Amino acid sequence: MLKISTLESQVRAALLGLAVGDALGVPVEFESRARRRLDPVVTMRSYGTHHQPAGTWSDDASLTFCLAEAIADGFTVQKVAQNSVNWYYENSWTPHGRVFDIGITTREALQRLRTNKDLLFAGGTDEYSNGNGALMRILPLAFYQPETLLQNRFQLISEVSAITHGHVRSAVACLLYLEMAAYLRAGSTPAAAYLGLCKEAPAQLQALHIPAQEIQRFQNILSGRLPNLPIQDINSGGYVLHTLEAALWCLLRHETYAETVLAAVNLGDDTDTTGGVVGGLAGLYYGEAAIPAEWLQVLARREDIEALCHRMAV
Repeated sequence: MLKISTLESQVRAALLGLAVGDALGVPVEFESRARRRLDPVVTMRSYGTHHQPAGTWSDDASLTFCLAEAIADGFTVQKVAQNSVNWYYENSWTPHGRVFDIGITTREALQRLRTNKDLLFAGGTDEYSNGNGALMRILPLAFYQPETLLQNRFQLISEVSAITHGHVRSAVACLLYLEMAAYLRAGSTPAAAYLGLCKEAPAQLQALHIPAQEIQRFQNILSGRLPNLPIQDINSGGYVLHTLEAALWCLLRHETYAETVLAAVNLGDDTDTTGGVVGGLAGLYYGEAAIPAEWLQVLARREDIEALCHRMAV
């Protein structure tokens, strides 16, 4: 068996971790937190909300793989956009050959991209266009030119986000998420990574000329108090800030991959996205070996995902 490089092992752990977290949430998406208290998810389920077999991931992982493939093929933002359009209209990077879930903002952006071949940044720029559709797919950028200057990284993050989500809030959420991933890649614990984020990010955001009122939106995260918030203060719907807060809250309060992603899914509502967003970070920190084997065994297109990870790493 060929030895897998450290980079490839990290890419595998992150992308498999994301896909598994996503798949855990698919059968119960849109169900309430109260429902999850009565019937908590403890392992992979089948059918449910979208009537899909166990191990089926959603648009979250699909669009993550579209970005990863663009990196593997020689990155351009145009490739990310085209891969995303191909997913929606030609069913590429679907788990079973059919798109069964997509957010409204993402769908509208991809429709604009298909109609106007010269358009690249199709995401809405108004404040109400801040769903979690950019955050959910951004993780592969943690492995693309990570040593680039902050301003250049944020420019790239903003462009990849703006394919579907053009407001600065979505781009900042993606930046903070990727900063957490960078700390974890470097060997920090989640608690140490969060401490570093709270210490460094406010100055970074000021250096990037993010408006003060936008920085204030991230106060729940950057205050350092996030892991101490009670569960009733954690929202788990589709708003980008809520998804980021919920994912980090779960990461910081649990000590295994399985506990972390199950906690996210059992928050209810946008279960697949919360599970996928934290699943990528938890996979990165705990490693592929920490993902329960029975979950990986049923994961749709696992061999294709692993092949993509290899291509991306080399």
